[in-house]
Amino acid sequence: MAPTVLQQKEAGEEDVVVVVVGAGIAGLAVALGLHRKGVKCRVLESSPELRASGFAIATWRNALQALDALGVGDKIRKFHLHLQELQVFSSSTGEMSHTTSLNVQGKRGPNEMLCVRRDWLLRALEEELPNGTIRYSSKIVEIEEDGDAKILHLADGAILRAKVLIGYDGVNSVVAKWLGLPKPSYSGRLATRGLACYPGGHGFDPKFKMFFGHGFRLGVIPCNDTDVYWFFTWSPSEHDDDALAKKKQFVLTKLRSAEIPAEVMEVVERSEAKDVLTAPLRFRPPLSLLLASISKRNVCVAGDALHPMTPDLGQGGCAALEDGVVLARCLGDAILGGGGGGAESERIEAGLREYARIRRWRSAELIGTAYVVGFMQESSNAVISFLRDNWLAGALVRKLLKMADYDCGKL
Repeated sequence: MAPTVLQQKEAGEEDVVVVVVGAGIAGLAVALGLHRKGVKCRVLESSPELRASGFAIATWRNALQALDALGVGDKIRKFHLHLQELQVFSSSTGEMSHTTSLNVQGKRGPNEMLCVRRDWLLRALEEELPNGTIRYSSKIVEIEEDGDAKILHLADGAILRAKVLIGYDGVNSVVAKWLGLPKPSYSGRLATRGLACYPGGHGFDPKFKMFFGHGFRLGVIPCNDTDVYWFFTWSPSEHDDDALAKKKQFVLTKLRSAEIPAEVMEVVERSEAKDVLTAPLRFRPPLSLLLASISKRNVCVAGDALHPMTPDLGQGGCAALEDGVVLARCLGDAILGGGGGGAESERIEAGLREYARIRRWRSAELIGTAYVVGFMQESSNAVISFLRDNWLAGALVRKLLKMADYDCGKL
């Protein structure tokens, strides 16, 4: 027989206003936003410490505005290079097909872009949170309902009683599954990411270099004076079985068959095995997102749990930071009574519905655009390659800048 609520409390059940599942960038962002609003929050992380998989993220203007809203934007800018130019090259010919300033004026002001180390960003967010906010080694094994509350059973036997449950728990989200969202789809592509360290300085200009065509997409971006981030995406064939195992060597073999400059090849060669990661690229089909339940009563999802997307716009992490600000604003106002009258549970439900309304179309647009851009960038089709190298490169770059010209607002 299941224990009663009284028995659970006697067993040490902990009452928490908001529980965030996942201490990634997005989870810590919403936790910090709620903290700034004066709302108590507990973050559950299944790992024993903060994880920084992926090494770095392209941080466009929209993400930096979100970080400014959270009060950590300047903290991040201080330790990263301000990128000045985006250069696009053909992997087939080695020629530059397009270049544009990364400080170009948009509808909401000049663009701004950094390549931010994930571990530094996580640390910057964590340092702003009260001690004890993050509960490590905490994996949810069961979710029950008790009136308006969610009862969370953890693998270590602990029980948490939450007024609000937020799933920031990644592409394989437990909370998204509870909400009934379909599993993300495999895109048919893989991504290898790496970080090269130059203790004496790398000497690269603050420029984002991208190489399209020849069946892959390659990017090289300096983070600061000593670290350079790179990524490589492609569609594996039946002959690429060793890609996951050999990682760096596989990428180098692919690059040697194309027209890639020696200094770019050296970035990949310099990366140590522990600093190279390969993973399949998954996405949530936009139509399923438009029809799905992003929120239900006092439960919602955000970040990769909501909108997993291919990395072709560099907007996955940026969109998650947008989620954090919007969700903290909508939920914080609801809990504090700023969303109007009515019972607290009704205000919370209305606040989460408003968050879902704001983020649904933005998320669907990013996912769909990223998928199409990735197809165009990687294609080795002769016609598409000709169009891309002679005309589409500029259009694709403008799309990157357009998607970044977005303001999620203040807390």
